[in-house]
Amino acid sequence: MSEPKKTKYDRQLRIWGELGQAALENASICLLNCGPTGSETLKNLVLGGIGSITIVDGSKVEIGDLGNNFMVDEKSVGHSKAKCVCAFLQELNDAVKANFIEENPDTLIITNPSFFSQFTLVVATQLVEDLMVKLDRICREANVKLVFARSYGLTGFVRISVKEHAIIDSKPDHFLDDLRLNNPWPELTRFVETVDIKTPDPIAHKHIPYVVILIKMADEWAQTHSNNLPSTREEKKEFKDLVKSKMVSMDEDNYKEAVEATFKVFAPRGISQEIQDIINDSCAEVGSSSSDFWVMVAALKEFISNEGGGEAPLEGSMPDMTSSTEHYISLQKIYQTKAEADCLSMEQKVKNILVKVGRDPSSISKATIKSFCKNARKLKVCRYRMIEDEFSNPSVTELHKCLASEDYSSAIGLYILLRAVDRFAASYKKFPGQFDGGEIEEDASRLRTTALSLLSEMGCDGYVLPEELCNEMCRFGAAELHVAAAFIGGIASQEVIKLITKQFVPMLGTFIFNGIDHNSQSLTL
Repeated sequence: MSEPKKTKYDRQLRIWGELGQAALENASICLLNCGPTGSETLKNLVLGGIGSITIVDGSKVEIGDLGNNFMVDEKSVGHSKAKCVCAFLQELNDAVKANFIEENPDTLIITNPSFFSQFTLVVATQLVEDLMVKLDRICREANVKLVFARSYGLTGFVRISVKEHAIIDSKPDHFLDDLRLNNPWPELTRFVETVDIKTPDPIAHKHIPYVVILIKMADEWAQTHSNNLPSTREEKKEFKDLVKSKMVSMDEDNYKEAVEATFKVFAPRGISQEIQDIINDSCAEVGSSSSDFWVMVAALKEFISNEGGGEAPLEGSMPDMTSSTEHYISLQKIYQTKAEADCLSMEQKVKNILVKVGRDPSSISKATIKSFCKNARKLKVCRYRMIEDEFSNPSVTELHKCLASEDYSSAIGLYILLRAVDRFAASYKKFPGQFDGGEIEEDASRLRTTALSLLSEMGCDGYVLPEELCNEMCRFGAAELHVAAAFIGGIASQEVIKLITKQFVPMLGTFIFNGIDHNSQSLTL
């Protein structure tokens, strides 16, 4: 990456690195409808350095747009909204290729479905239910990622829809260092054996790294406990006391670190159940059409069964700790050497598998395999239901649970109403409260009836939606308020970045924003 780009994107490079930034710069995004929700979503992506954008919107800028969309001004009135927003976004980052198409997205979805196959990801904003269903089918068939976003007054939702999303670097908030204190490999064991923790030299005793202390203590414990490590609460306390007993003075920070890090010894050996499920997934039986991720998973499965001895490749990094420089550098080299050897082994396995399935053995880069090895304990696979399945066959158990929960009742109520307003619009050719001519009470009654009918279809007879929620939805009149649109756009763009960089874990359910009560919930139906 060139120096100007490094400077320009410095802050985000610290979050998702050069691989993540490269993925963004190679991505092409299609936005459907560039009202405030869509424009705010795209603004965040353009500033982040997305490769190219194509805006699809057939409408003209009206006076009312000036009050909720900062990407149009008075000069824009009467002109193509797609063209005006496109020009504004291009000014924000001239490195982004910006295009626009003056066409109604609804028409495009119905008459030209192949149009969407050229994009990495589609952001569809302000679509009604039947068009969401159609677009979801189109994008899944073309293997194009899809993010729905909609703001409606002070409420809105964001929903991802892809067949499968595999994540190498999930960046969990809390994760155990890969130090193998409970399962050291021969080279680490040999080094630990060279260190005398009974040394009479007080300075040397104070500078034995806790890795050495805990491996020695774990070995000492195992010898008197049938080769088992502490498992019960009492045993863990005994083990901590054993470590404390080796201190010769109260100012030995290395022993205090060892006591605090004893939980790393208690962790189970081997891989987690989540990683076990991934390597046992049917997709790990790879063929010529398998993704790079699943080819590497197949190699990981072989590695764990053979060289790994039940463990994933070593990450190779070490946390800071109280230690003599000599011991710390020696340990660092041992961890790095093991990680490099594991990575080389994985590289060979990946090449062998690629050859076996008839693909170019160098088609998966060393950098990608290295990243995979470093994050092999943090892999995630997310799969999403089709929108059509969720709409026609939602989880009745989840629905009842949400409807009965005080924490989720308003979120599920808004979810039902955001679907009901589309049915209302299909029947009455307008959204409830829209073009209000004194019919707001009648619209509220009609909306309530529509929502109750929808609830009945979903297997939730007898539930009554709060009257104030129905009234609020009518009061909104389907307006896109900038404050809500900016928030929804922010959430949507965040999820787009997760999907493109394949880092962090995207939301799995339907994210419901409730600006009335200032809270949000994610519903998995």
